[in-house]
Formats: sequence, C-alpha cells, structure tokens
Amino acid sequence: MDRLYIFDTTLRDGEQVPGCQLNTVEKIQVARQLETLGVDVIEAGFPVSSPGDFNSVVEISKAVTWPTICALTRAVQKDIDVAAEALKFAKRGRIHTGIGTSDSHIKYKFNSNREEIIERAVAAVKYAKRYVEDVEFYAEDAGRTDNEYLARVIDAVTKAGATVCNIPDTTGFRVPNEYHEKIKYLYEHVDAFAAGKSILSTHCHNDLGMATANTVAGVLGGARQVEVTINGIGERAGNTSLEEVAMIFKTHPDLGIETNINTTKIYPTSRMVSSLMNMPVQPNKAIVGRNAFAHSSGIHQDGVLKNASTYEIMDPKEVGIDDNAIVLTARSGRAALKHRLHVNGVDIEGEKLDAIYQEFLKLADKKKEVTDDDILVLAGAERAATHSVKLDYLQVTAGKGTRSVASIGLQVANEHFEAAASGNGPVDAAIKALKTIIKREMVLKEFTIQAISKGSDDLAKVHQTVDYDGRSYYGFAANTDIVTASVEAYIDAINKFKN
Repeated sequence: MDRLYIFDTTLRDGEQVPGCQLNTVEKIQVARQLETLGVDVIEAGFPVSSPGDFNSVVEISKAVTWPTICALTRAVQKDIDVAAEALKFAKRGRIHTGIGTSDSHIKYKFNSNREEIIERAVAAVKYAKRYVEDVEFYAEDAGRTDNEYLARVIDAVTKAGATVCNIPDTTGFRVPNEYHEKIKYLYEHVDAFAAGKSILSTHCHNDLGMATANTVAGVLGGARQVEVTINGIGERAGNTSLEEVAMIFKTHPDLGIETNINTTKIYPTSRMVSSLMNMPVQPNKAIVGRNAFAHSSGIHQDGVLKNASTYEIMDPKEVGIDDNAIVLTARSGRAALKHRLHVNGVDIEGEKLDAIYQEFLKLADKKKEVTDDDILVLAGAERAATHSVKLDYLQVTAGKGTRSVASIGLQVANEHFEAAASGNGPVDAAIKALKTIIKREMVLKEFTIQAISKGSDDLAKVHQTVDYDGRSYYGFAANTDIVTASVEAYIDAINKFKN
C-alpha cells in the first residue's frame, strides 16, 4: 500500500471563510483534535498576515507533538522570516512558500514574465531552506498553467530543495481527467518525484463541485499528499473534504492507497469544527451530514434492516456515528414501522401491524417526519415515565437593552416543576431554566432553525443535537414561536435519553 499524507488546512484556508475566524485557544483545540484524528501536516496559519495568526502558529507549535506544523508565506523574504520565527517551537516545521504561475497571474498580478517567476520561485525556496529542511512550494493557479511551463517551474524548485510541490486548482476550474493528466505529466517530466526526492500534492477547490473528484484523480496520477479541510470548509465553495478523501481510499483498498486517519474520529472532529466556526454541515453532506446514514425510502429501509450492506457502503461506526437512522416518512414501508415500534418496546405483527400502517400513512401524508411518539400513539402505547417530560408553559421577557428572562413549567413523570433563569437571549434563558429542572450533564452541540414555508407567521422547525452520557440525541420541534420550538426540541432530545 502506498502512503498518502493528509495535509489539513482547516486553520488556514478554512478559516478564510467570513464569520469562521477562531481565536488562538479555539485553534489549539482544533489542532489537538486533528492530531488525534491522525493528520500528518497541520497548516496553522499565515504568520505575516496578522499578529493573531503569528501567535496561533507559535502556540499550535507548542501544543501538538507529532504532526508537522506548516506556515504559509508568499515568495517574499519578510514573509519567510516571520514564518520561521513563528515555527521556532515546532517539533517538525514546514515553510509553505510559492507564487502564481498562470499567464493570468504573471501578467496581471505580478506584471512580470515567465523567466522572472521561475527565478523568484527558486529564490524563495532557497531562502526558506536556510531555516527548515522541509519546504513546500505552491504554484498558485497551477490548474490554469500550461503543463510544459509548470513542469519547468516545478523542476527548478525541486532542484532548489523543495520537498513537496503543491499543484493547486486555485479556481476549481479543472475537471478530473485534466487534473489527473496534469499531475501525471509532472510526475513523468520532473525527475525528483520518481527519485523520491520530492512529492506532489493536490490542493483542489470546489467551485464546480469537483474538488474531491479532482483530488482522487490527482492521487491516481501520482500525488502522495492531499490538502484538505474538515467538512470541506474554505473560500467560496470550499476545499476538498478530508473525510471524503479518507473514506474513499478506505472503502477502495484495491486502489492501493492508505492514510493515517483514525476514521472513527471523523464525526467528532466534524462536529467540533462546525460548532467552533459556526458553519452548520448541510444535512446531505457526504460522510458527516445528518442524513448521510439516514434512510426514508421503504425499499431502502427494508434492505438496510435485512442487511446494512444492501444500501450502505460504510458502517456508520467507522466514521464515529453510533448507527444508521431509519426515518419515518410517507415513503416508509411496514418493515421500518415495525422496526421503530420494536425499538420503542412494542412488537406487533400481522393484521394489527397492517391496520397501524394504514393509519401511519394517513399521518405521514400530513407530516414531513413521523416521530416515535406519533407511532406509539397509533399503536395504543404510551411512553414510559422516564420519557414523560412535557412543557406546561413558557414565558420569556426579551428586548433591546434588557437581559432576557425565562420562566418555565414542566411535567416530569407527572410531577410539576417550575424554574426561572436569565440568559444572553430568549432561547439561552429558556434552556437554562429547563436545565435548572432537568439536572443532567448534557451539552447542546447543534442548533438549526428552518422556516417551513415563508412569511413572518411561518412555522419554525428546530433541529438540535444534545450530547448526554457519551451519546448524541436528536431533537425536533416546530412552532410559530421560535423560543417554544427551541425548548420543545430540547425536550424531545431529553425524552430519548437512555437511562
């Protein structure tokens, strides 16, 4: 098996997304998680860009042990000096320097010519080699650089000592066969790669939705490092997703490529990055989306219940997810209904199941998703006392210039409890009041609000993920009042806790 090195740029390229900036403490938290995940190289920042970025590279260098810590620079001596200073505590440091090589960049960005660009590239690599042995060169906009000239640039920088050569599809323009041919051409025309003196790296963007496909094509063409981000976060449409690349090669051992990624840490890492960067993961996102292992079609559900491999090419546990999800909708069949009833302690067969199924279909036509509570009512069952948390009333005071205060009344196992709390907003205050009554060590990890149709009087649909006792529980609710929907979604999650 050939080793594929994982270069994670979540903290550099990923952090360039507006609204996703992290402080140094948060960056250290992510870096340590990336180390646990098994990432080989962490691009910690662009030190010359700001004092904050410089400090983050310094502190990350101190905080992690075995991954290589990489700092980005332009082909400018001052950039390289600052990067070297930021990396002084790194156990293994790498300077990542480079320059644009496409005709567009040469003419309009640098007002230069091809020969001068090669000279500047070589000079930058040689200068960086004064500080560190491990120097990576990037040819910005390599995707739109003609292969012959690109090979001249890459040959020159490898002779100058570049240990890794990054071939970015900066604009996400190339299609897989083109990118594959580009990487293959470089591998065949630059002696350093076949000789093992340098390795090729991919860095693909998702502007046309082909970042992962291009990355895999590049690896099959000879690249042995991939530059990726958690959840595919990055500028514009994003970067190549780490989790997608890792699982592609894990599920295709016949390709002869292996990584060091501990795939069971993928989902927790995804959740952490999503939370810290305030970037929700789209539900249908491959590998880590909420629906990635969810089945609503009756045919699919029946197949999965008989044997998961019928419709799943990966075990959810391989990526750190507890199990697949059988979601009840109007497209669900009897097998799924029977399964969900069984999970809730109700076993029904034959004609009674058929009768309940008919009632279920009527309900499913009215609701987008049928809950466990719904089907238990249909089956004539009730939730156990341990699952009997209900909202009696909720009153919230909120507004500009005032601190939000919430009063709440709950029915817990047929007993009434009341509490009040303040918070930095009405939802925060209401959930704090709820937690005053439900005294459990639980953490709200995901919170999304969705309008079902449109208009100011629309129903707000709230999705929440609550972590309790090492497991994740999903809560859903809909109400015209966002605060009420938020509390009811939290309660829905609590009612699913396994005691």
